[in-house]
Amino acid sequence: MALYSIGEVAQLCGINPVTLRAWQRRYGLLKPQRSEGGHRQFDDDDVARIRNILRWIERGVPVSQIKPLLDGCAVPDHSTNWAMLQRQLLALLQIPAPTKLRSRIFELGREYPPQALIEYVLRPLRSQLKNHHELLHMLLNLLDGVIIEYAAFCLLVARKKPGTNVLLLSWGNTDRTELWMAAIILAANDMRVDILPAPLENPQLTLFKAERYFIYSEGVLNTAKRRQLAAWRDAKLDITLINNNDLLPLPLEHSHEYP
Repeated sequence: MALYSIGEVAQLCGINPVTLRAWQRRYGLLKPQRSEGGHRQFDDDDVARIRNILRWIERGVPVSQIKPLLDGCAVPDHSTNWAMLQRQLLALLQIPAPTKLRSRIFELGREYPPQALIEYVLRPLRSQLKNHHELLHMLLNLLDGVIIEYAAFCLLVARKKPGTNVLLLSWGNTDRTELWMAAIILAANDMRVDILPAPLENPQLTLFKAERYFIYSEGVLNTAKRRQLAAWRDAKLDITLINNNDLLPLPLEHSHEYP
């Protein structure tokens, strides 16, 4: 039977080792074996169980309620979902209670995969607060500050481990907090991220010696940006365009071939 280290399982399942430890210690979701040296060892059944946990999370079931579902002792309660976590954070914002808000977001970061936390909790909550009303604008700024603080923590942790050195930057007029949330996801994927947080119109990538470059750009690329992208790639730079933290290539603007 194949046995995997916690790092290998994290890569197989696309999840942070910190989250796997939290699932084991706090919720009893996992029971890995131990090597003679005391290191966690996971088998194929453990991998299947982790993927099952991820499926329940994607359906909005809180981590605290997953164990009886895995054991076949309960049915999912769809009244408890991502909206509940959004309401928890919103309540802490409305008090306001920055310390408790910070603690809760860091706690959720240990319990949930970063992509799910961002897509189903943080991003929808930010959308609720995007309003011209001054109070909501203040609450959004408070939330963004904590998100950026958490992102900086994730980057620091990732930098202490082996990984790919990457540069992350924002190209043009973009949402700065979205860039920081992209950094969280990159850090969870064994990348040591240097970030240029302010939006740039004409970034000079050749000044940096990164192994990979991740460029956040909202919308389609216009002709000028297509031309610049081609020049960077001609210079053998490894560039990935991202949008909304999907880490997927962006569409190009439909236009005539540039000269």
